[in-house]
Order: sequence, then structure tokens, then C-alpha cells
Amino acid sequence: MKILVVDDETDIQSLFEQRFRREIRNGDFSFAFAHSGESALTYLTEHPSEVVLILSDINMPGMSGLELLREIRTTQPAPPPKVMMITAYGDNDSYNQAMQYGANDFLTKPLDFSLLKEKLKNTI
Repeated sequence: MKILVVDDETDIQSLFEQRFRREIRNGDFSFAFAHSGESALTYLTEHPSEVVLILSDINMPGMSGLELLREIRTTQPAPPPKVMMITAYGDNDSYNQAMQYGANDFLTKPLDFSLLKEKLKNTI
């Protein structure tokens, strides 16, 4: 399963590669990384139908994760990828807006990688 992780934190790639080392080695998951909503859209345009799931931070400079989600749901060819939103702010407004825009799931930071792995395995 190809997963696109969208987060403006630069250390997110090494964190995911470390936490998912076994799954990557076994070929269960492969990851691509984008550090902004804009670069995520570029990646999706250049790799159509490759990404199965998107994990996106909500609070990013430029295009927010919620704006990215809305854009994905209105412009991506069917079937659009599943989208899980991630935020340090687990407030009801962000949750409600994410669900209204079509998010499949909502996670809070700091990420519980055991929970995330379980959710990803159930998505396959």
C-alpha cells in the first residue's frame, strides 16, 4: 500500500521510516512524503492512482490540510484515496470540518504508532 504523508515537519520522514521499518522491508507499506499541501497535490498529479492513503497534518503554512482534503475530494479521479487527518489540536471544530470535507479518519499528535499501524492494516 502506497501512503503519502503530508506534514511540514522535516523530521517526519525519518520518524515514519524508523517506526515502519519492518513493514517497509516486508513490502506491506511504501511511503512518499510531501512537506506542504501544494507539493502533495503535485505528487498526486504526477503519480495518478498510485497513492491509496494520505496521512495529512492539518496545520501547515500555505495550504492547510483541510484545504488539501477539500481539493482532493473535488479534483482527484475516482476512487479518491482514503485520507486520515492528523493534528496536534484535537478540537471539535477541526474534527467536524475534516469529517464534513470527507476525511476517513482523524488522529491526534503525538501519534500513537501502534494505533496507526492497526488502522492502516484494517484499511488494506
